[in-house]
Amino acid sequence: MTTPDRTGVTVLGLGAMGSALASALLDAGHATTVWNRTPARAAGLAARGAAAPSGIADAVAAHPLVIACLLDHASVHETLDPVIGTMRGATLVNLTTTTPNEARELAGWAEGHGVGYLDGAIMATPPMIGTAEASILYSGPREVFDDVRPVLDRWGTSTYDGADPGLASLFDLALLSGMYTMFAGFLHGAALAGSAGMTATEFAARATPFLSAMTAGFAHDAAVVDGGDYTVPGQQSLDFSDLSHIVRASAEQGVAPGPVAAVQELISGQIAQGHGAEGFARIYESLRARADVEVSR
Repeated sequence: MTTPDRTGVTVLGLGAMGSALASALLDAGHATTVWNRTPARAAGLAARGAAAPSGIADAVAAHPLVIACLLDHASVHETLDPVIGTMRGATLVNLTTTTPNEARELAGWAEGHGVGYLDGAIMATPPMIGTAEASILYSGPREVFDDVRPVLDRWGTSTYDGADPGLASLFDLALLSGMYTMFAGFLHGAALAGSAGMTATEFAARATPFLSAMTAGFAHDAAVVDGGDYTVPGQQSLDFSDLSHIVRASAEQGVAPGPVAAVQELISGQIAQGHGAEGFARIYESLRARADVEVSR
């Protein structure tokens, strides 16, 4: 086993993101140890000065701060279960994408072995790591976050979201939900326009300024939701927001209505409950977690 370096960092997982994290640490002068299930992926970082032991035991023993950027929740256990018993006193920062409950399970598992745990969610692409544009969300014990923050800040803007280890994952997935739904809507629009011969590139040129302008409406809808009154002036009613004509047009053009049909289902559900005159933001009420429904924690 190697002697732990109290200033160094071990990075587990050398996909595009893990490699970017390790590269930024090397750029900042941190002693860096890297490990990947496929050892060849460590070659480039090793050439720059990273230590690259072949065994996971040596990798986690090298430094008291271990970063996991692996495939999924199961891969964290598969990688660390054999060595977690040797990591007592270390800190594990998990940047692997998980669900909130999976993050909570990992936090309890780590704590049970005397390992400090912080969960993280990367809101950036690999080329953004190491720049001010990169944002990473963290949740878990505040003292753990504060202790390792000088390292975390090497990657971008670090945001602490609270002691519940599942919060970083929850907020990450909430943001991704908005992103993927928006992109799905764009691609549905491209398919609809494409049925008349417009290229996706041509459609994007029209859609980008329009959709960018529409995001200014987020703040207004958020204020309505937080206020809980969907009758305040300045809202487009659910009756007026009916999207059945877009669904019909899709069918006429031979385009699957997918994303827009899902939104229309939410609108129709609220209209059926007698809320047609209220604002479009009321579909939030069909989506939100309610106090009378048990939410898994």
